[in-house]
Amino acid sequence: MSHANNTSEGIGAPAPTRCGFVAVVGATNAGKSTLVNALVGTKVSIVSHKVQTTRVPVRGIAIEGRSQLVFIDTPGIFEPRRRLDRAMVDAAWGGAGDADVVLLLIDAAKGLDDDADRILKRLESTGRRKPILVLNKVDRLEDKGKLLALTQEVSKRIEPAAVFMVSALDGSGLDALKAYLAANVPEGPWHYPEDDVTDLPLRMLAAEITRERIYEWLHQELPYATTVETTSWKELKDGSVRIEQTIYVERDSQRSIVLGKGGAMIKKISASARKELSAIVERPVHLFLFVKVRDDWGSDPERYREMGLQFPKE
Repeated sequence: MSHANNTSEGIGAPAPTRCGFVAVVGATNAGKSTLVNALVGTKVSIVSHKVQTTRVPVRGIAIEGRSQLVFIDTPGIFEPRRRLDRAMVDAAWGGAGDADVVLLLIDAAKGLDDDADRILKRLESTGRRKPILVLNKVDRLEDKGKLLALTQEVSKRIEPAAVFMVSALDGSGLDALKAYLAANVPEGPWHYPEDDVTDLPLRMLAAEITRERIYEWLHQELPYATTVETTSWKELKDGSVRIEQTIYVERDSQRSIVLGKGGAMIKKISASARKELSAIVERPVHLFLFVKVRDDWGSDPERYREMGLQFPKE
């Protein structure tokens, strides 16, 4: 991550500092979390091949020249069917409404599927100031003519302020996108200290990492009715951290799946999450996981508050 100071030496007036909130809006699995992580240069958001994994608008922070870019990685926008779904979609549009710049991310390989079409209709109906169109996963497309056709199709409906073709996975096109954002966010002081990467509390980030590991190992067996809470975080005298987390599921059968035969699965999840957490906090981590059944946690307002979501009424 390139860094710049807020003061400038040399002759003449320094260039103004800039700072802006950038909302990344798109359908599930369009690559939003991967894009934010690539632009920020470190891991701040849960990345999973399973859809609907980002639940709270994570703010990743990047420095580009004298500009600070604060990314709001919104939950994927899709057709909500449950109360939790509605809360996630509301959070996504709330993040877009609060932002200075909106990036509309579309999976170029999928084109305008039903979810992407729904997002375009919402942008059309709200008269949202012109978003920046970002076509992602262009490396998967053999026929580059399809990119032009997709750009024209979207441009007829929302008149994007700019169009970028990128691959969040291999990094192509990201430097140009970052430079454009840096030049187009509003002038003003930076909102965050220079070395802050995310304002998501470490406890919540730790829970997200464990939740990602659960999806990684159990994406076939487990539905989305799983949540992780960090219940204890203690700094020990030897410089290490002791973390306790509770994994909540809705049924005993799901608890058995997470535990695995003889506790093998929970050990695998714990070891994988512990390794990543140690790298992030840059010290040894002792991670203790507990699995509990909580019937119908998806209807409990307190769980929503802990995830940073508004509890939607029926």
